[in-house]
Amino acid sequence: MVEPVDIGGLTELKARYQRNLFDSVIPFWERHSLDRKYGGQFTCLNRQGEIFDTRKYVWMNGRAVWMFSRLYNTWEHRPEWLENARLILDFLLRHARDSEGRCYFSLTRDGEPAFFQRKPYSAFFLVLALTEFYKTGAGTNENLEQARTLANQVLSWIADSTPLGRPRLSGQTPLRQLADIMVIASMAMELMPFSVDPLYPELLRQCLRDVRAHWLPERRTLLENLPLDGSDYRQSPDTRLLCPGSAIEVAWFLLHALEGLEERDSETQTLLLDVIEGSLENGWDAEHGGLYYFLDSDGKPPLQLEASMKLWWPHTEALYALVLAYSLTGEAKWLKWLRKVDEYTFRTFTDAEFGEWFGYADRYGRLSHQLKGGPYKGFFHVPRSLLFCIQRLPG
Repeated sequence: MVEPVDIGGLTELKARYQRNLFDSVIPFWERHSLDRKYGGQFTCLNRQGEIFDTRKYVWMNGRAVWMFSRLYNTWEHRPEWLENARLILDFLLRHARDSEGRCYFSLTRDGEPAFFQRKPYSAFFLVLALTEFYKTGAGTNENLEQARTLANQVLSWIADSTPLGRPRLSGQTPLRQLADIMVIASMAMELMPFSVDPLYPELLRQCLRDVRAHWLPERRTLLENLPLDGSDYRQSPDTRLLCPGSAIEVAWFLLHALEGLEERDSETQTLLLDVIEGSLENGWDAEHGGLYYFLDSDGKPPLQLEASMKLWWPHTEALYALVLAYSLTGEAKWLKWLRKVDEYTFRTFTDAEFGEWFGYADRYGRLSHQLKGGPYKGFFHVPRSLLFCIQRLPG
């Protein structure tokens, strides 16, 4: 790693991120989200932290276990963080899975199944929850074995989603989603330290190979959905889809994978850094600021009506990706982008009055919703980004 130079107030930036994380974001979720009666976590919280939906979303709860455990493991052994993680994980282990090991998407407050989504992501976040909680020392060997078993199931569901109720149809173009590369890499990185099985490093290497097929050189970013039948990606809006936040997140994940493998691969590192820069250049709204949610690679209208919106999580991913890119290269161009993304993000999404961040703004940066959490926003993207930034920034 290149030793960074403190240019442009990075020490002050780090201090601000630290204040926001520990004085605003974490206290908001600790005050309002934990269910001391039934266990688990509420994520549907309004601006003030009041609950507007008592359903518990499995993938959001798995993310929260990972986040509280990660704080405990890498920042400070605060007993309350460990107990928060335990409270949520115990609820998930009692209620999250059906008899076939599949994970529900949402549960009632007391743990009854409410909805089953035909995707593997709830199970994926339970894998991360089990593994990171195991690292605290409070987890059991059974937790680790549960994580390994469930990770294998997730891999099988990514390869064939039929057991999740999503059969392959004759007119359907087979696709590989960029998110699945990140899921596989993330599980492998979590489990690799606890196994000599060559499966996990090989999965990382395969992810690093697969991401190259998503590379779109003329836009210097990644296709969100790659057709696997050899057809031209330009023929469908699904395969022309670009999501700058997703491409940036995958890029920094795979930069972590390179570090985890401890193998020099400057060519792949350069490619992933190009993905970060190209995604910012393509995705940044030059007129109103912020990252678009979706784009069409050929400039055609995206199908997603929310395409021009500005969401919190692509900006959190960009903040950390830029800090990481600068820490790896020492190049000043990353600081220029960091200042731009930081200014827009903190001006648009942070809430100095009630804490935490808003999640959703229109193209012009006006809040479209004032909620702090829901089925898709919880205790994850914001605290993860701030924690990772703090741990990489100098000072």
